[in-house]
Amino acid sequence: MLLGVHVSIAGNIREAPERAHKLGCNTMQIFSRNPQQWRDDFLLSGDIAEFRDKRDRFGIKSLFVHIPYLINLASPNPKLYGVSIKAYIEDIREAGLLKADYIVTHMGSHKDTSEKEGIRRFVRALNMIAEKTRNIPVGILLENTAGSGSWIGYKFSHHKEIIAGIKHKENVGLCLDTAHAYLAGYDISTEEGLEGILNEIDDSVGLELLKLIHLNDAKGKLGSLHDRHEHIGKGGIGLEGMKRIVNHPKLRNLPFILETPKESAADDIMNLSVVRDLRDKK
Repeated sequence: MLLGVHVSIAGNIREAPERAHKLGCNTMQIFSRNPQQWRDDFLLSGDIAEFRDKRDRFGIKSLFVHIPYLINLASPNPKLYGVSIKAYIEDIREAGLLKADYIVTHMGSHKDTSEKEGIRRFVRALNMIAEKTRNIPVGILLENTAGSGSWIGYKFSHHKEIIAGIKHKENVGLCLDTAHAYLAGYDISTEEGLEGILNEIDDSVGLELLKLIHLNDAKGKLGSLHDRHEHIGKGGIGLEGMKRIVNHPKLRNLPFILETPKESAADDIMNLSVVRDLRDKK
């Protein structure tokens, strides 16, 4: 099973692979920089080299870099839109140096405009980014959202429209966040609901584009639209729902990354243990 967590880069990014290894992870996700700030420097070549060496040494098979929260490729604000594109290009280039497999991106907020306008701006931004980074072998994964506020990406018709508008589609895929899906109104706690969302993804863009599962339980009611994650089995999806997800024949060979609450150092250990116990041994 490919199982990991979002790992802290506190102190220095070169420490992250060993932190993942100590948790028994063979895949991992990181921020390559502070996700709440615009970039003020770049990673040092020595730290990048040590990170890559440790990733190999500790058997981290796949690496995902999550895009920082400040970036908004759907923004109607020209200044924010411009700096977001610039920052995204820088982040892809740095992810390439880290030998990341994919960048995971939220799809942005259209603010006071329409979803259609937000999607149009997002597509235009991705096409501009692709032209500047075509020689960098890092894919882009579009993550579904919980649908709060003016965020796009809470239904897969958005993904369909975006992918249809992208000129270079070969490196674009999907990341399915289970908590976001439940909070957006997909009842994946049931067998019928899980099959329904997988069929919708397949009909919209093709299930082969699904490359990563953010495995999180949901804190809140079905369709509440509030983006809140819960410990595995303790939220609306529940243990039975989570068990179906990690063992589903169309999902079980994908990487699973946990973004569950981290109130103490023991929380990742607990959640990883629960997931491993849910996995059928085949």
